[in-house]
Amino acid sequence: MPLPYQDSSLPVRERVEDLLGRMTLPEKVGQMLQLDARQDIGEIVLEKLAGSILHTSPAKLVEAAELVSRTRLRIPLITAEDCIHGHAFWPGATVFPTQLAMAASWDSTLVERVARATAVEAAATGVHWTFSPVLCIARDLRWGRVDETFGEDPYLISELGAAMIRGYQGDGLTDPTAILATAKHFAGYSETQGGRDASEADISRRKLRSWFLPPFERAAAEGCRVFMLGYQSMDGVPITANKWLLNDVLKEEWGFTGTLVTDWDNVGRMVWEQKVCADYAEAAAVAVKAGNDLIMTTPAFFEGAQEAIRRGILGEDDIDAAVRRILRLKFELGLFENPRTPDAARQAEVIGNPAHVALNLEIARRSLVLLRNDGVLPLAAAPSKRIALLGPNADDVSTQLGDWAGDSGQVDWLPDGHPRELTTTVLDGLRELLPDGWQLDFDPAVEIEKLVPDPEGETFPDGQPRPPISVGVPADPARIAAAAATAAAADYAIVVVGDTVNLNGEHKSTATLELQGGQIALLDAVATTGTPMIVVLIDGKPHALPESALGAAAIVQAFNPGMRGGQAIAELLLGLIEPTGRMPISAARHAGQQPVFYNQTRGQHGSRYADLTQDPLFAFGEGLSYTTITYDGLSIEEPDVAADGVVRATVRLSNTGTRPALETVQVYVSDLVTSVTWASRELKAYRQVTVPAGESVTVAVEVAAADITLVDADGKRVVEAGDFELLVGPNSRPSALLAAKFRIS
Repeated sequence: MPLPYQDSSLPVRERVEDLLGRMTLPEKVGQMLQLDARQDIGEIVLEKLAGSILHTSPAKLVEAAELVSRTRLRIPLITAEDCIHGHAFWPGATVFPTQLAMAASWDSTLVERVARATAVEAAATGVHWTFSPVLCIARDLRWGRVDETFGEDPYLISELGAAMIRGYQGDGLTDPTAILATAKHFAGYSETQGGRDASEADISRRKLRSWFLPPFERAAAEGCRVFMLGYQSMDGVPITANKWLLNDVLKEEWGFTGTLVTDWDNVGRMVWEQKVCADYAEAAAVAVKAGNDLIMTTPAFFEGAQEAIRRGILGEDDIDAAVRRILRLKFELGLFENPRTPDAARQAEVIGNPAHVALNLEIARRSLVLLRNDGVLPLAAAPSKRIALLGPNADDVSTQLGDWAGDSGQVDWLPDGHPRELTTTVLDGLRELLPDGWQLDFDPAVEIEKLVPDPEGETFPDGQPRPPISVGVPADPARIAAAAATAAAADYAIVVVGDTVNLNGEHKSTATLELQGGQIALLDAVATTGTPMIVVLIDGKPHALPESALGAAAIVQAFNPGMRGGQAIAELLLGLIEPTGRMPISAARHAGQQPVFYNQTRGQHGSRYADLTQDPLFAFGEGLSYTTITYDGLSIEEPDVAADGVVRATVRLSNTGTRPALETVQVYVSDLVTSVTWASRELKAYRQVTVPAGESVTVAVEVAAADITLVDADGKRVVEAGDFELLVGPNSRPSALLAAKFRIS
């Protein structure tokens, strides 16, 4: 006869309590461990009794399941992976554009489909859980993890994050194609000092509630089952120890009943990095009492927690509370009946299948942002043209896929990255799509970087390897001259520049936003030839561009567009698709301009620096079409709105060109007089509308008055009565927005 916890007919609560009552203290503490499966998997499962593993190679996923069968209680593992933009560490899986690139689509339905496809592929491999979506707000472009975010705006982040959670979690935990979503990094992690990753976040509770918490509150309301903590501290308290944030806000105020997981070695960092705990016993006690459940990659937690109980600084009932939540999650996933181990037949059916490939191309197309165009694009049809394709990122698979993919450095079983034939670079795309009779001359011309060892040593204090340092490679004058000659002989010069995966990610913030290596020299040289230059940016974040790039005939921002990005870029340049992307983040003219995000708080002397404008190079929401759309006739249906009412308006869009456009109509609100200082304008809604060539359409937009809020001096989010402006247009620049006044009574 099965034991009660093995009886699937019993309620989950009874099964949890029965199993918990049979567990020894080491087994309980082990369930709280999430350990790195690149280490000794036998030790992890049989000695540390871990409840969860991450970074598990295809071979070890099978081995881990077999090892669990040898344990006393046979409690199944939860396996987790960084499926950030696709199951990108599985050979042959679909690698989508990065979050920042996907955000440029401004299309939550499309993002939900991407997450659904990712879940289907990951679930077939035995992965139950993804550490995604990232809900951090990117405010300092020097920060290394900008590429992982949905950009700078809380509303857009909330919309896209909620869509991704729905896609991952499917029809619920019993859905065999669902995986657990993770809202991260909770919260305020991206408010860095100097762009430095995981630095102290100098942020008040009011500021946190104003901008950083709303996407997470939306995630909790959407049913996201896991929250991951940030690395940083706020007001001297590491997030791992922040009872106010983890208990008062997340669990009590928002009603979150899911599972909390620390980020990588957060508990250990309180000992060896932040130095707020004397040893691992003290750190374990602090982390558990603050409400953490799963402790990621701190192996010493196993002994530390048991020692804390022996010292009397932690109670076994504290451990029990966390283990209950972990076991409940495993029972609700049905892992005791079906541990969802790797399914080879299912993998053959779903991984990289044609539908996912088509979806990947669709999101890549929608992620491209046309920022400048003097009319050179789309490239004119002609019997014969000569194209010079130059630049280090024109045929760079790693940069096109972006961080957290292939050979980006987080795993060791893909040393050569994804199968090369699965990725279409810009070079591949143009070779495939250029009209017959057109000539293509390719020369990367320059290098971006070389990697050298970190002079501080091979490892961090916790034993983790230090990543190498990126050093720019100066341009070779002979190669620059050859590239310039190639450009001079061509009808068009397409220069593909940007950065690398070594200049993005954890520990990889940059002090500058300039293009590295010989790239500026290449752009300068091509600009002097007089050949129309088209600059394509493949990078993890916006860069400050040199004058030569700003004077180009066209600029296309691609970010990291994924496996089909090169095809999408070639299609855009040739006019086979329409440019529809819009910037999810503002770009700076110079690193010293920061911050340049659009929704800054009012109140400063003047509107510029003494030596430079404060206007961004490219603004949030900005992007062009291959036609011209004009806005007029903004009209509010009823300008006096009750606090529980809705602001309804219409605006007319006219397409004065010869090509159709998918226009992203952006709706901002400005609160004209506020009880506390507040943002000059905030995105509150948007709609995507197709406007046929030569036609006009009337678009209805609406914003609930209940969503027109601010956080007052007491830290409460409220709707204040008074006068407002509804601002509607194609981007966040004041000059681009029509305005109409309304009042909330």
